[in-house]
Amino acid sequence: VQLQASGGGLVQAGGSLRLSCAASGRTLSKYYMGWFRQAPDKAREFVGGITRSGGTSYYADSVKGQFTISRDNAKNTVYLQMNSLKPEDTAVYYCAGRNGDYVATLPVDYDLWGQGTQVTVSS
Repeated sequence: VQLQASGGGLVQAGGSLRLSCAASGRTLSKYYMGWFRQAPDKAREFVGGITRSGGTSYYADSVKGQFTISRDNAKNTVYLQMNSLKPEDTAVYYCAGRNGDYVATLPVDYDLWGQGTQVTVSS
């Protein structure tokens, strides 16, 4: 399966973006899906994740209440809605999939990765 992240761009502080992660080759419903981000010269950071059914989501403290993850298994797509964006949210955002249907926050716990989409928040 291949993951394709999209929806990034340049936005002013306080604005919103919705990222999408589309899967091809295999049904996305077989995977727990996570979102990560990586700012320049920083380690890849877990943002949040969602179970296969979409019934449970989990967020890093740094984005709780600001970001929302959802999925549409019929469309083989996972979303990351980002609101009230801040300059410190600037990063390349990646979607990732894993076989176990529970939260995992380390990149090594994920089996599939998308290519990343750049999000830049200007002050």
